[in-house]
Amino acid sequence: MILRDLLRVLGSSHRDGRNLTEDEAFRAFQMMFAGTESEIQVGAFLIALRWKGVTVEELTGFARAARERATIPCVGMAGLVCVCPPHDGLEEKPPLEVASGLIAAAAGARVMIITDRCVPPKRGLTAASVLEHLGAGLTWDPREVEEWVLRTRFGAIAAPGMIPSILGLRRVRGDVGVRTPLATVEKLIAPCTAAMVVGAQTGPVLGTAVEVIQALGHPHGIAVQGIGGGVVPTITKRSRAIELEGPHIAPLTIDPEDFGLDGVRDEELPMYMPAEDSQGTGDNPALVHDAGEITRKILAGEDGPARNAALLGSSLMLKAAGRCMTIAEGVDASINALDSGGASEVLEQLRSLT
Repeated sequence: MILRDLLRVLGSSHRDGRNLTEDEAFRAFQMMFAGTESEIQVGAFLIALRWKGVTVEELTGFARAARERATIPCVGMAGLVCVCPPHDGLEEKPPLEVASGLIAAAAGARVMIITDRCVPPKRGLTAASVLEHLGAGLTWDPREVEEWVLRTRFGAIAAPGMIPSILGLRRVRGDVGVRTPLATVEKLIAPCTAAMVVGAQTGPVLGTAVEVIQALGHPHGIAVQGIGGGVVPTITKRSRAIELEGPHIAPLTIDPEDFGLDGVRDEELPMYMPAEDSQGTGDNPALVHDAGEITRKILAGEDGPARNAALLGSSLMLKAAGRCMTIAEGVDASINALDSGGASEVLEQLRSLT
């Protein structure tokens, strides 16, 4: 069966089509990653899925195909949490997952961020943008990121370093210009032995995300609707999340007021406006600088809404990794790790290796 046949299976409407089975979805992405299908067919397939909406079985099949083709680091590493924010980044708010990850690493978790820079369609600010400003590394080498995580408890890898063929699909994604299931799949290229913290957009996709994590065999995980669909909860209102713990799935509500970390209004976190001559915020040097400085100030001990949001993000990583039983315990451990200078020490160790 080729991609053209699967397009017929999807049909042109709900009346004359059906969802793919997990095996059909697996074979579809196998062909796409192999480069045997034309970019026109790939684009048509991705758009058809976007119109239809994807199921847990389809996303599981897609992710299985990506993992089969990828070189995945840190398999079997104890205490590892994979942090998976949106790869096309944030346009208006600073990405804080680096700050959260460094804090969580200082508090005892092993953290691997799966990210990239200037990914279409948004080409927003990502963890890669922040690490670039801080003088730390984002690697394309799975062996290198495994060494970083082993030696410093923190590392970040670009998804195409694990699966180079994803770059061809990103060209199609850029031409299509809208989010497609590829945006979810690239966040799921992780070792099945690790816990996961995955960012999810608003709407019903939250439950789908955690069910896919479960179907892929992960022992623990949290899917959260954080800032801009990312992994860091907002400090201006409650954030919705769903937690996977073994065979159990349960809703999780993160209310910053419960931990004294609430903000007053959305504008407390800086907002960015990309320059007219840039493709997006992620390729704008001034905005990369600003985002990096926000993280640097958090690590230096500056109080404020960015610090509070980063502490909440760290607490989720610690909970997913099994380092604490509750978010409150995670917040306390994160505050201690940050105020003791531990997060800054992790960054310095990482700099010495990159």
